[in-house]
Amino acid sequence: MPLSISGIIVAGFLAQFTGVFNLLIFVLSILVTLSFQILSNYANDYGDGVKGTDNENRIGPARAIQSGAISPRQLKKVIVINGFVSAILSLTLIYVSFGRENLLLTLAFIGLGAASIWAAIRYTVGEKAYGYRGLGDVFVFLFFGLVSVLGGYFLYAENFQIAFVLPGVSIGLLSTAVLNLNNLRDRDSDKISNKITVVVSLGVKRAKIYHTLLVLIPLLSSLAFNYVYDLLAFQNFIYLIAFLPLIRNLVVVWNNTEAVDLDPELKKVALSTFLYSLLFGISISL
Repeated sequence: MPLSISGIIVAGFLAQFTGVFNLLIFVLSILVTLSFQILSNYANDYGDGVKGTDNENRIGPARAIQSGAISPRQLKKVIVINGFVSAILSLTLIYVSFGRENLLLTLAFIGLGAASIWAAIRYTVGEKAYGYRGLGDVFVFLFFGLVSVLGGYFLYAENFQIAFVLPGVSIGLLSTAVLNLNNLRDRDSDKISNKITVVVSLGVKRAKIYHTLLVLIPLLSSLAFNYVYDLLAFQNFIYLIAFLPLIRNLVVVWNNTEAVDLDPELKKVALSTFLYSLLFGISISL
């Protein structure tokens, strides 16, 4: 959950950085994003549950259908209700941001909201679920990173500066690193279930190289943002603190031999990304 709002936090700080921050838009953006994340979690549980991917071979916390806590039919009803709530929250946010005057922007963001709901559900649900075809990383990068940061900022200003892509890339790749860790942990059960993730396609060694890039490129992207906006004082680099546990994670990943040992690392990288979003925002505000 903290990971899902990291991009929204960065967008809010960028809005403050340029003098267009609006508290109501920020709060609604958080609520919309959380509703999408909850929807995605439910849909992921449903999709993997009915496909049999969540079975006795899976590592990590028990899932709702896998554990028998809820039936697929019951969870499907919850997904429909959650989708309805997400749609209402999205429409409210769009109205507050654009009002009745900007019809084109309103329609564009309604389309973006619909795409977000579709992406949340279709990750594992359906015969052509994109999470089973190696496309999960692409969608996480786009929606957790670029859409969250640039789209989030656009709600305040109705424009964005091209350099804002840099923090969008940082959040997007760090979020993808969490998914990659998840897929490294689940590589054996995913392969058995014919879930073709990037890890399954690349193999473990190349997936570790990929993971290294997912952590180091955000560092370079953040430094580039500082350079573009001449934010070169000591306090403008406090976000580097968040990269200390991320670099430690790289050591753990490269030394890993047992998939189960990667499970605790997911939370660490997710919370480090959340910490990065806060410290990055504070660093550009000082």
